[in-house]
Amino acid sequence: MIQSMTGYGKSVIQLPSKKITVEIKSLNSKNLDLNVRVPSSYREKELDMRNKLSSALTRGKVDFNLFIEITGEATNTEVNETVVKQYIKQLAQVVDGDPVELLKMAVRMPDALKTERDEIDEEDYKSILEAIDEALVGINAYRSDEGRALEADFVQRIRNISALLEQIIDMDGDRIENVRERLRKAVSELKEDVDENRFEQELIYYLEKYDITEEKVRLKNHLDYFTETIRSNDSNGKKLGFISQEIGREINTIGSKANYAPMQQLVVQMKDELEKIKEQALNVL
Repeated sequence: MIQSMTGYGKSVIQLPSKKITVEIKSLNSKNLDLNVRVPSSYREKELDMRNKLSSALTRGKVDFNLFIEITGEATNTEVNETVVKQYIKQLAQVVDGDPVELLKMAVRMPDALKTERDEIDEEDYKSILEAIDEALVGINAYRSDEGRALEADFVQRIRNISALLEQIIDMDGDRIENVRERLRKAVSELKEDVDENRFEQELIYYLEKYDITEEKVRLKNHLDYFTETIRSNDSNGKKLGFISQEIGREINTIGSKANYAPMQQLVVQMKDELEKIKEQALNVL
């Protein structure tokens, strides 16, 4: 089954004094474009988290966010008492004000609060890894759901192209006869005697140029291969893109050889369906 590159996963774990929230969002991209945002206290673990994400999400523009919210009494931020008192003293010399108001101003000044860096708690980090695993399960489930929708759309559009191809096959005999008659009419309008054998040789030459038998066979094979690929285990967006190019090549050749308005109209419809397939293939993992 195919997977979409679009996805979203979230996990929240509540510890006694902390709330851990992990969010993973992804959009389509040619390769893996991983953007990781973690609190400064967990910077040393960023590479480890990147590797975990890279192994689980092979392609896509991925945004990873880790939020740590202190919910208990413990905190590593303290008021820098000496600095705050000095600010209050200086502010009091500038303006006359209520001490409470001066304090409010002082705590907003630089270095009024000091944060001591805690060592990473390995138990907390295990909980973070668990949250990442849960979020990865969520985003992959989302991608699978989106993939099912994409697969249904691909199958329908391939069927539409196949139906148009059947119409082309059915009208091919009329097309060749139409080309033959037009060539005969063009020669007759010259009002010159024409060697019938030479004319037949030239006619066969032109009809061979307009023959689309090989293109019809190859196009059908490419359509079948596309359907097989989206249902295989090794299906991926790049492979579907390559097959789409081959489908487009055969459709274009049929259009250039058609020389018959009803058939060219069908070719235009096939191209329209194929363009929608190509757009959707860009979202496939």
